Amino acid sequence: MKTIPADYQALRGQLRQDESMSLHTSWRAGGVADNFFLPADVEDLAYFLSLQNKKAAIYWLGLGSNLLVRDGGVAGVVIATHGVMDELRCEGAQTVLVGGGVASAKLARFCARESLAGAAFLAGIPGTVGGALAMNAGALGGQIWDFVVAVETMDRYGQRRWRDADDFSVSYRTVNGPAGEWFVTARLVFDVGEPAVLQDQIRQCLRQRSDTQPAGQSSCGSVFRNPEGDYAGRLIEAAGLKGARLGKAVISEKHANFIINEGGALAADIEGLMLLAQRQVAEKFAIKLVPEVRIIGRKSELS
Repeated sequence: MKTIPADYQALRGQLRQDESMSLHTSWRAGGVADNFFLPADVEDLAYFLSLQNKKAAIYWLGLGSNLLVRDGGVAGVVIATHGVMDELRCEGAQTVLVGGGVASAKLARFCARESLAGAAFLAGIPGTVGGALAMNAGALGGQIWDFVVAVETMDRYGQRRWRDADDFSVSYRTVNGPAGEWFVTARLVFDVGEPAVLQDQIRQCLRQRSDTQPAGQSSCGSVFRNPEGDYAGRLIEAAGLKGARLGKAVISEKHANFIINEGGALAADIEGLMLLAQRQVAEKFAIKLVPEVRIIGRKSELS
């Protein structure tokens, strides 16, 4: 075990070393994080960031549903946010203040109870609000930045600031804003709706997800973004890749834009199937599939 610097003694959260990231990602694969921090609260997180070497790589982790960690592990620091930035409350009749560590599905259910319409699609997004904000997550025609009016960010020095939504350039699955800042809190405004109708919308969303996607299996959700005017899953299926296997990883027979870890898959197996799908689709349709999933870390010499 490495020696923890004296300044770190004031931390109230848990700092772990050589933490297996397969325990923290929905793919259940990948190497270890050199340093893994579970802050006690936002103030503890800010203090932790103030101690970091300014050249150190820092990665924020929500529910690990849109992340592939390579088998060689991750240098730098992984910060776990789920259960930390957990504020969730109404501000007035139609405004919600939500922390970046809140599960997107929890926000959807909260809005339904509070008679706030538009958030039902979030029930099918397997991640946190912070991750949804970072990639403009969406489903069934909705996307989270349609409702954002302001966000609170934190930089690598631990400084927090509020920014208007206009400070960010937002498009399909892409958000560009001030560099080196992460989402801590968001202020969202919704329309008014009927709770019973909104609860039914959530049930329909979850039913459609269960009917069309491999729910209950180890995956990251959708692997690739949909090309304009088409669907990544359709293209991968048309390329003949449903059921394609590499090691213990397989392209889902139910939805070809999902890669499943059947148990014991290497991150290299999963990444290899991603590369296969990209190559085959490019060769057959001259379309470049762009990953929706984020890939971090070092390749293993054994993979």
